[in-house]
Amino acid sequence: MNTNFVIAIDGYSSCGKSTLAKALAKQLNFIYVDSGSMYRAVTLYFLRNNIDVGNPEQVYEALKNIHLNFNSRDYETHIMLNGEEVSAEIRQMPVSKNVSAVSAIKKVRHEMVKQQQRMGKSKNIVMDGRDIGTAVFKNAQLKLFMTADPKIRAERRYKELIEKGQEITLHEIFENIADRDFQDTTRIESPLVRADDAVILDNTNISPQQQLDFALEKVNALRNSA
Repeated sequence: MNTNFVIAIDGYSSCGKSTLAKALAKQLNFIYVDSGSMYRAVTLYFLRNNIDVGNPEQVYEALKNIHLNFNSRDYETHIMLNGEEVSAEIRQMPVSKNVSAVSAIKKVRHEMVKQQQRMGKSKNIVMDGRDIGTAVFKNAQLKLFMTADPKIRAERRYKELIEKGQEITLHEIFENIADRDFQDTTRIESPLVRADDAVILDNTNISPQQQLDFALEKVNALRNSA
């Protein structure tokens, strides 16, 4: 049995999963792993190389040429795609529009899950995504499932992207979130569902600090009962 502590955070897109995960990692001195960035990096590679997601052979060959690495600085995860820093580009709308379709591919998920599980074998980690508590770390000590009102999620994402200088409308973001929710919850391979033992965290009306306090309370309770 592993002695490391794993925190699995799942939930809908634009719910602030990474914000909470990074804050928890910093507070607890854990390693933060952004699983979503891995799928986004794969999506970016597919887009750049015109990979047909409906062609299993193309997907299989492409995955053999994708090498992902992480660099952590100041509790921020910087992802490298074949040696290139792509942390900013994977957050652009073209990737956002295609990442759910790429993430639904069985072979892609299996490859990413294997890498994620290796990361959690010997370190205390916080990992966020869509299936961390249900597929990647089924025995995680703490599982959180994050949700929020779709309108609030769209407004938060809109503000974030506008501050980064992207030209985007609130309507486009709302439509993208609705589409991703549908794809994430209805896909055959590891759909987005709440694990039976996951604690629901609805952050519609709470601040980042309040959600961090909520999560830390859960962590401390588990540690004190161990």
